[in-house]
Amino acid sequence: MTDNETSYVLKLAAGRLAPPTRRLFLRRALGLGSLAMLAGCDVTDGATAERALDAMSDFNDRVQAWLFDPHRLAREYPAAMIARPFPFNAFYARGASPTVDPGGFTLELTGRIGNKTPWTLEQLHALPRETQITRHICIEGWSAIGKWSGVRFSHFLGRVGADPRARYVTLRCEDNYVTSIDMATALHPQTQLTFWFDDQLLPRDYGFPMKLRVPTKLGFKNPKHVVSIEVGNDYSGGYWETYGYNWFSGL
Repeated sequence: MTDNETSYVLKLAAGRLAPPTRRLFLRRALGLGSLAMLAGCDVTDGATAERALDAMSDFNDRVQAWLFDPHRLAREYPAAMIARPFPFNAFYARGASPTVDPGGFTLELTGRIGNKTPWTLEQLHALPRETQITRHICIEGWSAIGKWSGVRFSHFLGRVGADPRARYVTLRCEDNYVTSIDMATALHPQTQLTFWFDDQLLPRDYGFPMKLRVPTKLGFKNPKHVVSIEVGNDYSGGYWETYGYNWFSGL
């Protein structure tokens, strides 16, 4: 296979396969011989194959980041299209969501942030409120339209003096879930700290006391039960990213 042909196959694979599907496809369908052809290396053992897969995953992240338009909006929908009931999804069963005491809750701020004073839920609820009706797209193959209300994340980051030159924003959650996003996505006008769902206080199963709504990314990049926000230049990955899901995972 020529270099041009290899480049074409890589671009085709990156464009048509969902992140976890791509990894599974390469491992089970192509086999080590075909993987060696695509990756341009001699795949002789599992460690070499893993390095090749990681290199391709990193390549896909870089391409998605390059293609991301921080000004392009995700589609919004009429209220008649809201899914009721909205699907529940987590790495645990419904009813096992963490219980957070609203009176004792404070949002922790760390990293490259000018004012790290914790925020109470009452203070967060007093911030300017915006509403969006957007589609949540799950990596498992389903999607649903929901109505989320809260503060524009860029507004909140500005209020606390977050460094917009930092590379990453990491979110840690009450259920020990962790994920991180790039700063350009954090500042996107539709990225939202969400406190209400369908005009009601965010239910426990959907992320109380708050979630990060990111309609420009797949669902697993929309963390629930957020208790800590860190801004910095150190890559922290995330829960599902450790299982091979692509980090950027933009739509």
